[in-house]
Amino acid sequence: MRITGFGHALFGISVVGLSALGLVYGNFRPLLEPFPALLPRPEVWAYGSAAVLLAAGGGLFLARTAPACAMIIGAFELVWMATRARPLFLGPVNVGSLYGLCEAMGPLIGAWILHALLRRRDGTSSVAAVTGDRALRVAWFLFGAACVVYGAAHFAYAAYTAAMVPAWIPGRMGIVYLTGACHAAAGIGIIIRFLPRLAATLEAIMMGLFGVLVWLPSFFAQPRPGWASPAQVQWSETLLTFLMAGSAFIVAASMRGTKSGSRRGQPAN
Repeated sequence: MRITGFGHALFGISVVGLSALGLVYGNFRPLLEPFPALLPRPEVWAYGSAAVLLAAGGGLFLARTAPACAMIIGAFELVWMATRARPLFLGPVNVGSLYGLCEAMGPLIGAWILHALLRRRDGTSSVAAVTGDRALRVAWFLFGAACVVYGAAHFAYAAYTAAMVPAWIPGRMGIVYLTGACHAAAGIGIIIRFLPRLAATLEAIMMGLFGVLVWLPSFFAQPRPGWASPAQVQWSETLLTFLMAGSAFIVAASMRGTKSGSRRGQPAN
């Protein structure tokens, strides 16, 4: 068993958890909803893809299979992202539809960069368009743009987000605006390559804390909060939060070779 870092481990555990959830419920609601209408027998596709995803998540912890498994997970994330992009073509573009797209894009970028890091670590040949330095810079830019959208969502849906802030934290609305600004600042730092590794690390920590301080305590709340109902949503969103945090840690790890404040840092080997 070989892992490249904390982000790799957190990403793999989250994928295993989400796929197990898919096997329990026979679907991926609310993450992949509605299911692609072109596919017949959606329950068969749901159970089959959950089983494949479960195997791929476990394979991330085996050195020989990890690169291929990262690609399989990336393919699933690409389908998820495509379903989230559909509302952008069917209706007006707003923060909500952009957030749905970026929520799927974050884990896709995590799988993409993880595959690249594993290939570079092993010294094996791969498609430069996917694992090359230019490809990683594109992935960084897209992740930074997603972080800006995460921040914008805090302002657009401030009241809803404030309801999720634990009651023991004073100034809920102020926390929402502050964290929204921090998400946006981290994204801009990644895009313009100003302290990009620090920005990605802080983004990962914020996402992880959201899971620890918001989603995990919701399992002990009585009654269950409305934003955490039903149980499938509660489990899915908790695991998704840690999946996004793992993706952000992977992005930060890929910047290990960059120079602080440099606009032309080289991706980590």
